[in-house]
Amino acid sequence: MSTRLACVVFEADRPRAVADFWAELLGWAVTLDRPHEVDVAAPDPAGLDIALTFLPATRQKVGKNRIHLDLASRSVDHQRVQVDRALSLGARRIDIGQGSVPWVVLADPEGNEFCVLEPREHYVDTGAVAAIVVDTRDPARLSEFWSTASGWPVTHTGSEVAGLRSATGLGCWLEFVRTPDEKSGRNRLRLNLTSFPAGNPAEDVRRLRAAGATPLITAEPDFATDAFTLADPETNEFSVLTTYSDFTPV
Repeated sequence: MSTRLACVVFEADRPRAVADFWAELLGWAVTLDRPHEVDVAAPDPAGLDIALTFLPATRQKVGKNRIHLDLASRSVDHQRVQVDRALSLGARRIDIGQGSVPWVVLADPEGNEFCVLEPREHYVDTGAVAAIVVDTRDPARLSEFWSTASGWPVTHTGSEVAGLRSATGLGCWLEFVRTPDEKSGRNRLRLNLTSFPAGNPAEDVRRLRAAGATPLITAEPDFATDAFTLADPETNEFSVLTTYSDFTPV
């Protein structure tokens, strides 16, 4: 396996402001601050927490995102503290039809949905982010693709939910939750992969295409240089980042 999950990308109208919100909420730090990119990451370099990357938006947010973050809590009191902290930083409560549930659904200052979960044994050792959650019409199929792309094994799969986690048992989960809704338009949140330095980016793209990815050609700017953009089997956009500036995928 020569690609790994690198980050969750947020397209934002105000990248630095949204990055600051998430850094404060998670207790993470801004690790890169450029005009067209702001990165936020956990302070522990030994952990496997996935970074968050904030790029300028190319479109307005319409409807519910197909990717969101679930935040972990250690107790009911800690969950309440997390919610209050999020609200004080600029989040707001939202109703997406969740009904009466033990978790709290919020939106960040630009309307990106996220959940503050009640305490769950499943997420006791994940760190601040319990899971990256992807809406899908076929959890089993999409989890198989992202297992191939990330190198994370599928730990559980079913008709409603499937989950992946690093074989090291560190960091957050990547979970796929069934929804009847079809994807419409380009995602404002997406996943990015990176090639290992010793890997062959062209071979990585061939492998991902064999697993079900398709090339994505767009006239819109992608502010991540040295990247090749693909779509997964449900047309969710993602990029393969590489340090090879002369990389020409086939």
